[in-house]
Amino acid sequence: MPPKHKPLPSWHKQRARELRTTATDAEVRLWYCLRSGRLGGLKFRRQHPLPPYILDFYCEAAKLAVELDGSQHGGEDDAARTLDLEREGIMVLRFWNDQALKETEAVLQEIYRVASERIALLTL
Repeated sequence: MPPKHKPLPSWHKQRARELRTTATDAEVRLWYCLRSGRLGGLKFRRQHPLPPYILDFYCEAAKLAVELDGSQHGGEDDAARTLDLEREGIMVLRFWNDQALKETEAVLQEIYRVASERIALLTL
């Protein structure tokens, strides 16, 4: 049986590791809530490499990427990235860093709602 994914280039793995060690306050807060199945038993990975991108958070069971955006985001690059991921069957939820910090519970509820719906659809 062929491998599920192509091997990652070493630079891509290294960049994902670097991003894990330089997380924003919003990423740290959200990761605390998502890690180890804390959100309804859902398994998330952080700074997950999916060439050519590195996703802030990824739930494979739901094919759901969660991206936290700061002031440098929101442009055409993000729209193109979202479109690329959607072509691969991955839904992208975007939240501002401020939302993750000030409205954490609402952000988590939305992530859980969407992930649960996607898992239900994907397992039909």
